[in-house]
Amino acid sequence: MGFKTADMPPVDPATYDDMPFMERMRVLATHWAEYGFGGPKKMHMLYVYKLIFYVLGGVAVVGLTTPGLSFGDLAGWWGEPIVYQKLMVWTILFEITGYASSSGPLAFKFKPFTGGWRYWTRRGTLRLPPWSKVVPFTKGDHRTAFDTGLYFALLATLAFLLLGPGAPTDALPGSDVGLLPQWALLTYVGLIIVMGLRDRVVFLAARSEQYLAVMFFFGIFSNHVDMILAAKIALVTVWFGAGVSKFGHHFTNVIPPMMSNTPWITSKRFKRSLYRNFPTDLRPSKVSWFLAHICGTVVELVVPLVLLFSTNMTVTWLAIVGMIMFHIFITSTFPLAVPLEWNVFYMFAAAWIFGGFPAGAGYSLGDASSPWILLPIFAAFLAFPILGNLRPDLVSFLPSMRQYAGNWASALWAFRGDQAENKLNEHLTKFNVNQVDQLSAAYGKEVAEIFMQKAVAWRTMHSQGRGLMSLMMRHLDRLENYRIREGEFTCTTLVGWQFGDAHLHNEQTITAVQKRCNFAPGECVVVWIESQPINRKTLDYKVIDAALGVVERGYYDVDDAVREQPWLPNGPIAHTVTWRMPGYEPAGTAYPHPAIEARVKVNA
Repeated sequence: MGFKTADMPPVDPATYDDMPFMERMRVLATHWAEYGFGGPKKMHMLYVYKLIFYVLGGVAVVGLTTPGLSFGDLAGWWGEPIVYQKLMVWTILFEITGYASSSGPLAFKFKPFTGGWRYWTRRGTLRLPPWSKVVPFTKGDHRTAFDTGLYFALLATLAFLLLGPGAPTDALPGSDVGLLPQWALLTYVGLIIVMGLRDRVVFLAARSEQYLAVMFFFGIFSNHVDMILAAKIALVTVWFGAGVSKFGHHFTNVIPPMMSNTPWITSKRFKRSLYRNFPTDLRPSKVSWFLAHICGTVVELVVPLVLLFSTNMTVTWLAIVGMIMFHIFITSTFPLAVPLEWNVFYMFAAAWIFGGFPAGAGYSLGDASSPWILLPIFAAFLAFPILGNLRPDLVSFLPSMRQYAGNWASALWAFRGDQAENKLNEHLTKFNVNQVDQLSAAYGKEVAEIFMQKAVAWRTMHSQGRGLMSLMMRHLDRLENYRIREGEFTCTTLVGWQFGDAHLHNEQTITAVQKRCNFAPGECVVVWIESQPINRKTLDYKVIDAALGVVERGYYDVDDAVREQPWLPNGPIAHTVTWRMPGYEPAGTAYPHPAIEARVKVNA
């Protein structure tokens, strides 16, 4: 991989489309194992420059807008909660405008590099209310003047919090710097909740699962010790919840493609060691298992508890350094969806909160103003992870704290022929054109198509991808007749933001798209898989024809998926049909599989 040049897969762009589709997946998955996405390294430097601006800009804003804090006395900043508060607001502002997560080429935004505010300040773009049938004044699927005004109000509130001085408060006696005004924090909380009821995309893009409850507790508590404890519990539950989410098969499959895509790892020997027997067996090796569950799961389960309960400063600082190194590593891999600012903020927060307000100096759980005050704090931070792991259909994987777990709701979209996909450009109000068109403008259609399908090959390297491709085999007459797209990247051009949660492009979104694009039956087919509940060994799926709605539901065993290769040389994995639309029959007769036929149970 060069600094300015991409590393192309070993295929001839002119004849690439003549290859059988699953053979393309084999070639692209094998190439990913050694080269990752294969983009030029200058692509990663864009994120490095952005992170430098994020860090220096945040420090500058805090120092320039907060009376009592001086650049000449940075040591005097230590122990001032307002520094944490303002940098949190700075991070939220980055997120809610679309300049943090889901930005740039690693989120398949090439020109422009962002969606975010370009969508959310524009009337007529898609809007996804979570409970429009039961919450008054939230019906509809398009953005109105009220929605754009609400978004601007959120930005104005964040700007006020960021640029305004600290307010004197009895919650922090003896401080000349003060804290952010509690009424302004609660104003933001109220506005983002209203926005979330109108459009869950903006609510999630603001990373509300990370920051909203912290801002709420800073807004209502009258004791700064309680505020700090809320921040500590927030950090610990995020880390611990992420560790719990890594139980099972899924996370082991995340590590090899993630490490293969890391720009500073250039050793092909190491990358090949991540797989059982490169290039014939691309299932995770024991090396990947160790990296996933010892360097990942164990760290996230053990170290946060040390931080929360340790009263020994040496042990506490060792744990802080451990979590900082953990986040440095994640940041250095440049994961798709690129939540880099979030990782940097958590490095800062680990040191600032646990080092600046140590448990042994009056900031332990036992120092809360009342033991009862801990109950709503833990409830706020544990309710959604618990519910999301038991009923993932009800909760986004972000509040469920499964950000890196590999256990995600996922989808693939299939457009029949070349013209069907273009309907998204022709009939939807949106800012970003389809990714294949963004890439085609720079590299030509043939090369663009290869990289679009490489994203699908990346998905097949994860457990859900094999289930999704198996469903495509069963429900499309021929894979080669369709342009098959990774749902995450299709979604980001529809709503302006995406973090890997297929709940943002489920049948609600597909219905809104169909209302505008009017696909014919079979012209746009989406296969969709829900996250695996923690208490089950199966994954639920549904097949959605944009013109017909949901045409089939069922489930498959996770074990069947992880046993197969990304390119499914043995054919589609077995699945059980629990419901099928009367009169509908899958079109994929070209892929018979006796094991599937034996397990189909239709209750139409």
